[in-house]
Amino acid sequence: MTTGSDVRAAFTDPAENLAFDEALLRVAPGSPVLWLWRNPVCVVVGRGQRIAREVRVEECARDGVPVLRRASGGGTVFHDPGNLNVTLVLPGPADRPLEALGQVMSAAVDQLGLVPRIGDRGLFVGDAKLCGFAVFRTKTGLLAHSTLLVETSAGLVGRYLTSAPPDPRPLDSHRSPVASLAEHGLRPGFPAVEAAVR
Repeated sequence: MTTGSDVRAAFTDPAENLAFDEALLRVAPGSPVLWLWRNPVCVVVGRGQRIAREVRVEECARDGVPVLRRASGGGTVFHDPGNLNVTLVLPGPADRPLEALGQVMSAAVDQLGLVPRIGDRGLFVGDAKLCGFAVFRTKTGLLAHSTLLVETSAGLVGRYLTSAPPDPRPLDSHRSPVASLAEHGLRPGFPAVEAAVR
């Protein structure tokens, strides 16, 4: 896949990053746009999710971790500088965008030296989830994005996200064990990871 634009913006405020992420779609670009970005520590909740079911709110408040909501659906994710966010904006209608993004991320992880598989709502290495996918559509295009765990530890993710609730509901996150590239023994550095995704 080739992209029409490779955006290089960067913000230090996670709310600004999420606003810019959505703005890339709202400007209705005429060709594909790729944005690779990282956030400070925060928790990002999907469009229709209930924070109380997804987030360890007291732990976030205690540690000063902001809880934000994004425009797309999908599950709640933990962001920090140790993971890479991948935003792909496509003009017009697109068939199976999450599958296309999954193939991009799978090829990148394969290039980095692991054997990935596309599973339910994400990319896995063995039984551990390495990244998830979400999508947001408008009349003029769609935004598909992924969060790839590069160096973020599974323990840190679990500190701020709840376990699967005993009474599952349709919009709840689908919890899976997670492991970063580093926890799989790979430490390629962010420039190499970004090059693989591009």
